[in-house]
Amino acid sequence: LAMALNCPEREGGEPCGVCDSCERIWSGRASLDVVEIDAASHRGVEDARDLRERAMYAPTSEERWKVYILDEAHMLTRDAWNALLKILEEPPPRVVFAFATTEPQKIEQGAAPVMSRCQRFDFRRVSVADIVDRLATVLERESVESEPEALRSIARRADGGMRDALSLMDQVLSFRGDAVRADDVRQMLGIVDEDRYLEFFEIAANGDRARVFEFVQALLDDGYDPAEFMRGLGDAVRTLLALSLDPVTEAVDLTPDVRERFAAMASRFTAADLLRQLAAVSEFEATGVLNRTSQQRIQLEVLLLRIASMESTVELEELLAALGGGRPPGDRAGAGPSDPTPARGPRPPAGPSPSASPPPSGTGTVGGRTGTSAAPPTHAPPASRASSDAPEKPAGGTGEGPASTGDSNGSAAPHWIDAWAAAVAATPNLGGAAIALRGAQVESWDRGRLALRVPAGLRADLQALLDDGRRSAPLRENLARELAVAVEDLDVEIRDDGSRRMTAQEATQQRMSQWMARDPRLKEAVEELDLTLKE
Repeated sequence: LAMALNCPEREGGEPCGVCDSCERIWSGRASLDVVEIDAASHRGVEDARDLRERAMYAPTSEERWKVYILDEAHMLTRDAWNALLKILEEPPPRVVFAFATTEPQKIEQGAAPVMSRCQRFDFRRVSVADIVDRLATVLERESVESEPEALRSIARRADGGMRDALSLMDQVLSFRGDAVRADDVRQMLGIVDEDRYLEFFEIAANGDRARVFEFVQALLDDGYDPAEFMRGLGDAVRTLLALSLDPVTEAVDLTPDVRERFAAMASRFTAADLLRQLAAVSEFEATGVLNRTSQQRIQLEVLLLRIASMESTVELEELLAALGGGRPPGDRAGAGPSDPTPARGPRPPAGPSPSASPPPSGTGTVGGRTGTSAAPPTHAPPASRASSDAPEKPAGGTGEGPASTGDSNGSAAPHWIDAWAAAVAATPNLGGAAIALRGAQVESWDRGRLALRVPAGLRADLQALLDDGRRSAPLRENLARELAVAVEDLDVEIRDDGSRRMTAQEATQQRMSQWMARDPRLKEAVEELDLTLKE
């Protein structure tokens, strides 16, 4: 920026780079019009006042600009920013301030008015591939041999910083001198080899928790830092998850042979398993406990034992399908006298019922194993909807079974539970009331009157929403359409259940109960397999 402002030969805003002004600024030689200040060591209010006074002096000539560059600007104190605020609001003519920082959020927190008076330019991190190419070019000019994997390890450790990558390469060269080898890089930087992570994933895939202690012991005996192992563990799990979702993804940067080995290991886990492992690692790193404790070994073993103890997930749809070949658990077609397992609960109607919706999303635990469904709960409208005044129609045309509309006491799930959920989901701009509406428990539907039961503390808010004709009109229209009645015939009653305000756990349990009420198959599966539904 300083070169472009002061270059007499610039074209289209770009400096020529060869004139005396450009060479002086680029090489860092003394220039009266370009001043670079380290804000980390000049961070006080007196330094800011001195800078403010110096900025009042004009540049050396009328066609030049005076540029002040403050590096690590986030280190300035609040008082120093306040001292600079006036001159930033009304800068002298032909004076430019450039604040460089790696932590702009600190300036936003400590000196928000300054950010509003500056133009902000965010520079992205340099990609691993670009850093590797640049390092290879530098080493080629220096006639130094290198291994691609070694340069890739340096680039990943640099975390997007080209200068940091060059500094790390200098350290490796000072250790070896004539070449950059992958083994030397790992030894110098303490990087854990990919084989170590693959070894641990083998332990986790087999569920061999006893070997975790031997693994950690060998890791420490070989001189690896637990914090360094943790830094790479998250990347390793992320790599497995990416390859599990897309084996040809370009989101991972590995050599072909290492990629093939990680892909083979990824095939031994489901994406849901790897996502849970990644969440556990992320949660562990977010706590920062490894850097605060003197028992790093124990903390690392606890995390690895948790990952190795995670059971594989299984789809709830698979469990339901396994019970009677996809039929509801209580409907075992072809079960004769030799069938040792009698059907549990009443037999559902033979024809389609209003409850014939896909199983809701959730997880279940069967003897210590966790199951999770793939799709969220979806609203499936009943096969036929009639108004509340229409005569009852037997389900499935068999002449028996519960009514499909107004009967709230039938064994099949009443469709007004789904109708309420669908109407709330289809209504936009509900704001914070949407949470309370979704948490309302539908109690009954009787001839145009829909009764909702809510915990104490929510009744007044929901009643105010429904009483406001403008705000509740879209919700009433959607609800009337779902229930196949006219809007003027619809009445929504909110009843207080007399309880205290519902906790998050209680709300979850209520949603679980509503899901099971909508689908008898799920209820039968929970009872048959002793499942515990979770969100």
